[in-house]
Amino acid sequence: MSITDVAPEPIAFGERLRILRTRRGMSRPVLAGLLGRSPSWLKQVERGEIHTPPLPMILRIAEVLRVRDLSDLTGDQSMPTALFIGPGHPRLPEVRAAVDAFPLARADGQAPDAAHLRARLDRAWAARHSAPNHREVLGSLLPGLIRDAQLAVRQADAAPERRTAQAVLAEVYSLSQFFLAYQPDSALLWRVAERGMVAAQESEDPHALGMVAWLTAEAHRDSGHYDGADAVTMECLRHLGPELPDADDHVRAIAGALQVAAGYTAARRGDTGAAWGWWDKADRIAQSLPDGYYHPVTSFSRAVMGAHAVTFAVELNAGGESVRQAARADARCIPSRPRRARHRIEEARGYQLDGQPDTALATLEKAHENAPETIRYNGYARRIILEETEAKSPERRRRASDLAVKVGVLTA
Repeated sequence: MSITDVAPEPIAFGERLRILRTRRGMSRPVLAGLLGRSPSWLKQVERGEIHTPPLPMILRIAEVLRVRDLSDLTGDQSMPTALFIGPGHPRLPEVRAAVDAFPLARADGQAPDAAHLRARLDRAWAARHSAPNHREVLGSLLPGLIRDAQLAVRQADAAPERRTAQAVLAEVYSLSQFFLAYQPDSALLWRVAERGMVAAQESEDPHALGMVAWLTAEAHRDSGHYDGADAVTMECLRHLGPELPDADDHVRAIAGALQVAAGYTAARRGDTGAAWGWWDKADRIAQSLPDGYYHPVTSFSRAVMGAHAVTFAVELNAGGESVRQAARADARCIPSRPRRARHRIEEARGYQLDGQPDTALATLEKAHENAPETIRYNGYARRIILEETEAKSPERRRRASDLAVKVGVLTA
């Protein structure tokens, strides 16, 4: 629901900002700190005592408050600009139809056995990590996987067989969330997340439970529901705790990923101590995993901890620390193309925070070369590119405009 939906009269920028900040449960000091400004400056903006900030600051406010459409903040309905919602993928209707269809009888065909579904799912995860346009790959595979996994649950007779099928279905729904994220159908994303949680609970499988909890926490955080993200994360960590001493690598990795998720939410809130405390805990798990291990869902591994450190520093608005962490992290060690591109985007955020816009733009160009769909659906990248199209440097404006056309922020 946008602000326009609840008030017929035009609302000034400052009042829109105050409403959006309040909805996010964010105090003035916290928001001001994340913007690098003083609480008194923010108070003056909200009261309309000073002019509306320039575009770069508006874009940063939109980023911090997770404003999906810039018009909700500016009030200019003539030029809506989606930041944290990318374009609808051509295969979205096929995936939606598969999610909404519910096989109920054996007449729908014989379901593949669990081993066959697991092999297909493993291939889908491998394709997701290796493809430059992973949504296209997932969109072609998901309809069949969803239908067959649903059917396997329906046709399972014995309780152990049904729990195994539920674990596979939970993971299929998790894979679906990577396709649906940042597409213009948030209701479908939440429907898939909830079905994944139910399937994981029915499976009683610790890895399946951790996997869907991690994704549900991500969805809550991306929607600005930090309390919801924390509730899911902490509950699952408490559940997994007693099993960790004897757990396999996948379960320990999912626990590490949940600790990163807790730190990410703390960083989003501006809580420096808690954020880095969770990072340290997660890093201890990462270092205990075998060299070369890489979790197929969360990307949790030794290699990705440096990337997480960059993200934490960026979320804490620490430009210099972001750049230092970026210098330590080695993107080449991240085997997943979309995760590597996302790391490049986080590096770009850090460089821009540190006052290095040319390097930030060059880093986004690398991200686009590596995985075009990742940057196309990433709100942070879209914000930086859009901001740089207004740069004073003609050369930077040109490069930003060229990239904006490629990612769909601007038309040619």
